[in-house]
Amino acid sequence: MADQLPKIVDGFFLTVVLALCIVATGLIAGLLLAVVRALGIRPLNWLIIFVVDLFRALPPLVIIVLLYFGLPAMGMELSGFGAAWLALSLVLMAFAEEVYWAGITAVPKGQWEAARSTGIGFLPTLGAVVLPQALRMTIPPLTSRTIAITKGTALASVVAVPEILGAAQAGVSFSFNPSPLTLGALAYLILFLPVVILGRWIETRFAWKR
Repeated sequence: MADQLPKIVDGFFLTVVLALCIVATGLIAGLLLAVVRALGIRPLNWLIIFVVDLFRALPPLVIIVLLYFGLPAMGMELSGFGAAWLALSLVLMAFAEEVYWAGITAVPKGQWEAARSTGIGFLPTLGAVVLPQALRMTIPPLTSRTIAITKGTALASVVAVPEILGAAQAGVSFSFNPSPLTLGALAYLILFLPVVILGRWIETRFAWKR
């Protein structure tokens, strides 16, 4: 364990960076898709629904493998980190878009009508009146979904990314001892247990109250 600890620590920080990149990219992309969908342009809506359903249906591991091993056949190459980042961001984007869209549609129609009756345009109404209410409602489900997907950073070990699990597996291979996996499990607990506790507090804090 002492020999492999530095590698696990390096994997820990790489996992943190990967998770933050996934969360930032996935949530922003999902919000942009939901806003575009709210414009009501039918061909764009059909395309968004298709893309969202596609990435919700495919297992994240399949997407990672397709991006890492499939894109080179098309003349494009991604590093293991890039493939994991893009794949898990697309999955989070798909689920986040559906959560955001549910929040937007849950805002009472009267809010739209009241804002528009004062002469405010569609986009200002969406941005200043509807989205603030919608985002508050989406925080609890979005928190749970984000935590679930960011734990998928362990899948990056499949494409040789030395995150926590990858570093632990490498340690097992070099030492012929399962102890590095125990260190890896502890590292995941140190990383994600506070995140889960924070997520529970956020869900309670922003839960819908009648």
